Amino acid sequence: MKTYILKRIALSLMIFFAGSSYAQVKIGAIYDITGDLNIFGLQQINGLNLAVEDINAKGGVLGEKIKVVTYDTQSALNKYTQFAKTAVLRDGLDAIFAGLTSSSREAMRPIFRRANMPYFYSTIYEGGACDKQTFITGPTASQQLKPLIQWAIKKYGPKIYIMAPDYNFGTISASWINEYAKQFGGEVVGEDFLALTVTDYSPTIQKIQRSKPDFVVALPVGPSQVGFIEQFAAAGLKENTPIVSSNYSTGNEQVLLSPSAGKGIIASHVYFMSLNTPENKAFLTRWFDKYGKTDAISPEAVTVWNAVHLWAKAVEKAGTTDHTAVIKALESGDLHFTGPNGLVTMEAGSHHTRQNVYIAEGNDHYGFNIIKTFPNAAPNYESQVCDLIANPKLAKHFTPSTK
Repeated sequence: MKTYILKRIALSLMIFFAGSSYAQVKIGAIYDITGDLNIFGLQQINGLNLAVEDINAKGGVLGEKIKVVTYDTQSALNKYTQFAKTAVLRDGLDAIFAGLTSSSREAMRPIFRRANMPYFYSTIYEGGACDKQTFITGPTASQQLKPLIQWAIKKYGPKIYIMAPDYNFGTISASWINEYAKQFGGEVVGEDFLALTVTDYSPTIQKIQRSKPDFVVALPVGPSQVGFIEQFAAAGLKENTPIVSSNYSTGNEQVLLSPSAGKGIIASHVYFMSLNTPENKAFLTRWFDKYGKTDAISPEAVTVWNAVHLWAKAVEKAGTTDHTAVIKALESGDLHFTGPNGLVTMEAGSHHTRQNVYIAEGNDHYGFNIIKTFPNAAPNYESQVCDLIANPKLAKHFTPSTK
């Protein structure tokens, strides 16, 4: 009798958990929803939630609705490692979508590697991250900076001045700009690396005036980008010294600039709202219906949207949410998704995505006019140095000095 009762209890528990949220597919989102970086984090979490809503409306994955567990880092780097450990040790997630800065990514990668948890990083970055568990849907320097520098040298001339933040993204990106300048007949005539706390750009502007470049590559982040461009324009330099950037628009800086300061700024990215495609029109309609009419949607909102859909496709392909099986599906080489920015394909070896890259010019209506498209741009550098099929234990951040 006792055995019978125990069996009945066990069966009841199985039925209970099978029909409860315990059986639900769960993903984690670790973003800067509050704090100084929330202009990026809000776009990221909105893109993720919209993607989950879209997938759930179509039946979810494997017949289960997706639940999102959200963590707000409050723009503090130490909270990334704290929440990454919480996601792994407490919350039993099927995948994680997290990070803005390169430092946040590098802090979390070892944690997800040890847990063998699929991790999606969906931000523009300097490139070179190579890890079995990490998948990148944002663009790299070899996708963005290479065509931008080649185009700008041909358009404006060979002399380049670099203005960038003094951390991984800025310093490594500058190394790539130097590399591409040599490749395309350019010359870097000056560099300035500034702390994120700098607000007075007069010394930098004076250095630029003395260097007399044909164009400036400006890579400040968020509010720093706005401050620099406004002060640069006020000094009367913008008309004769064009500004190009691979990260301008990532925080929707164009809506914070005065129309005259924003007009003519050249940006390179994988998404702009002005893209005239059926997929983008449908995405904009869905976004506006949920969040209201907004002035701008950042590229990061779209690269996160794409990441969630690629993960969902991998789960369906694997037939399970098991981490190892999903990683194998992501490495199949035929996993792709048509997002608002066009076709996005996950590369098997490098875990980076092929996707369209666009060069656009800022207009005086807080938007961009697309002037050139580079279709199906490949992460060439990452494909050269990072083959996780041949070397599954490889875990390294490659930079120009290690190529």
